[in-house]
Amino acid sequence: MNTSTESSVLRTLRYDLPASLVVFLIAVPLSLGIAMAAGAPLASGLIAAVAGGIVAGWLGGSSVQVSGPTASLVVVIAGLVQTYGWRATCVITILAGGLQVLLGAFKAARAALAVSPAVVHGMLAGVGIIIALAQLHVVLGGSPQHSALANLLQLPGQILDMHGHKVMVGVLTVTVLLVWERLPKHVRTVPAPLAALLVAAGTAWVFNWSVTRIDLTGAITSWAPPELPAGDWQNIAGAVLLIALVAGAESLLCCVAVDGMHRGSRADLDRELTGQGVANMVSGVLGGLPVAGVIVRSTTNLRAGARTHWSAILHGVWVLLFALCLGWTIKFIPMEALAALLVFIGIRTISLGHVRKVHGHNEVPVYLVTLTGVILVGLAEGVLAGLALAALLALRRLTRVTVDKREEPNGRVHATVSGSLTFIGVPRLTQELRTIPAGAVVDLDLNIDFMDNAAFDAIHSWRMDHERLGGAVTIDELHDEWYTLAASGARMSPAKSPPKPAGHWWLPWTHRRRPDAITTAIDCQLTRGADEFHRRTAPLVRPIFTQLATKQQPTHLFITCADSRLVPSLITSSGPGDLFTVRNIGNLVPCAGSDPGDDSVAAAIEYATRVLTVHTITVCGHSGCGAMAALLSGPAATAELPQLQRWLRHGDPSLTMLEQGAEAGRERTEGEHDSALDALCRLNVQQQLENLRTYRKVDEQVETGQLKLVGLYFDIASARVHVVPPRTPGVPAATTPVPPE
Repeated sequence: MNTSTESSVLRTLRYDLPASLVVFLIAVPLSLGIAMAAGAPLASGLIAAVAGGIVAGWLGGSSVQVSGPTASLVVVIAGLVQTYGWRATCVITILAGGLQVLLGAFKAARAALAVSPAVVHGMLAGVGIIIALAQLHVVLGGSPQHSALANLLQLPGQILDMHGHKVMVGVLTVTVLLVWERLPKHVRTVPAPLAALLVAAGTAWVFNWSVTRIDLTGAITSWAPPELPAGDWQNIAGAVLLIALVAGAESLLCCVAVDGMHRGSRADLDRELTGQGVANMVSGVLGGLPVAGVIVRSTTNLRAGARTHWSAILHGVWVLLFALCLGWTIKFIPMEALAALLVFIGIRTISLGHVRKVHGHNEVPVYLVTLTGVILVGLAEGVLAGLALAALLALRRLTRVTVDKREEPNGRVHATVSGSLTFIGVPRLTQELRTIPAGAVVDLDLNIDFMDNAAFDAIHSWRMDHERLGGAVTIDELHDEWYTLAASGARMSPAKSPPKPAGHWWLPWTHRRRPDAITTAIDCQLTRGADEFHRRTAPLVRPIFTQLATKQQPTHLFITCADSRLVPSLITSSGPGDLFTVRNIGNLVPCAGSDPGDDSVAAAIEYATRVLTVHTITVCGHSGCGAMAALLSGPAATAELPQLQRWLRHGDPSLTMLEQGAEAGRERTEGEHDSALDALCRLNVQQQLENLRTYRKVDEQVETGQLKLVGLYFDIASARVHVVPPRTPGVPAATTPVPPE
């Protein structure tokens, strides 16, 4: 046996085996309860648990998801059993599994994730309420009615005529389920459903209560082949489609949710859907319920320490051994206890956490419509109603437009149009624009992601009329150039977004307004920029800054020029927390112990290498650098700037690299000067990289490979970033453009 195999076996014995036993203890009572609620043979729940555990666990694409019978299909299965009979329902399960295999083969799994969570949660809550209402009658000693509404109407009479011992068993079961989570941790190693059934069964046996018993004698081994359903094949095809889609969607959504709870390999959704389909086919052939990935068993499996799919497989093996060898023990479980367990599970599906989530996204109407439709009409009808409402609300959001207007102190009107501009929003748009006084100077910001022809005509017509009456309109598109391209007559495919303009959220202030619109009060412009940040950008980046609030962990020290045209985050596509930045005139790095000294840059280097342990130090220069131009022009250029003149002495070695002796001070033509300046800017980057090696800690880390020194050169005119290699003595400076992605 090789080392990798030994490691796999040890990992299974250490983590997956104990987890499989925990899941097994939960799966048995839940499988029995779901089968009872669906009106199916009780053994069908255990068969589905075996098929889901072994087949879906082996063939599925998730390492920790556990599959088995699901409560979400109880209503559908109950209706099919009443209409076609159990053996015909098994054929429908087989066909649904085949459809899932087909969908998985065509890579359609991702499409299931497009279902609104509000619809899914509303469906599960509706099914939970239906189960709870039906099983509450069993707890009270009666029989469930044919619909949720009938169960609700008959409930008062059932309460008045309830049977004592049966009700006591149900109350005892629910009580144990409620208090179990509050007991000490070592007690809670026994799953709550199993503990509740054991307490209820033991109490009923000790006091000899009159309860309804469950008998599985011969149910597992007595197999009858499925039979074709007789009836309208359109309804049968609809049932096949409904089971395949509901079970598949629940499995995939559960798969995605569980993926976010562990650090192991991510699930292959198409493979998972195929595995679920094969498990459903096997379960149907053997006489079991439909199978789906179940969140309760999957999260329990994960919390119990499962690492691989062996936990799910072994749990199926334990269920099979229990059904074959210990199935006779189930007769000690009162049916009322199982019904009480289902009532508890049904009520728990109404999660306040889910309601808060959908409320945060304004999707409570979708949740309520789905829930109400499932309860009053049916599962398929309720889901379709929820999906239709979700689509309508999404369409409304996509076509919603907002217009914000304010009059500035200088008399100008600043208007911002946000949203998607379609013909639906034209009436509101034109109404708001017409309230702007005639003759006003207007700055119109279009913060939009789409504009159709009707919206363009509305804005363009208003603009023409406003300017004809003596006003002025400046239109600034903050994202895509929808208006500009339409006004220029360019043809644009509706399926493609227009190219990005030069302007974006980082567009310089001087390019956001016409020159006469620039305020002379800089603090006012800064305040306005801060307001814009709070309104547009802060909500998007707040989660990132929340994570960074307590500690910074940059991987790069970025030393660059203080020139206002050079924006490090822009040219490196970096964000908050990525760069530890030092900016000074000329992107200079004074040598260690140099005179005049500079503790600012040295302190940053020391902190970056010893505390932050950065991996890279980058020196970034740029074209047209004023500091390098001053060096080329000689001391006279900085005669009246003594502090700057003293600082630029750190750039003298760069100048020496360019020219020697009297050549540095010779008069140059304009073309020669620009060429020399460009070369000096590049050479200066190489010189500063050499200066970094004068710091002992930097030199040591570079030698050991812990630290890398990188040179960059930004050509402002072409907006291109070039890599500057370290200097080789006697070889002129060269640059390598950064290749595009």
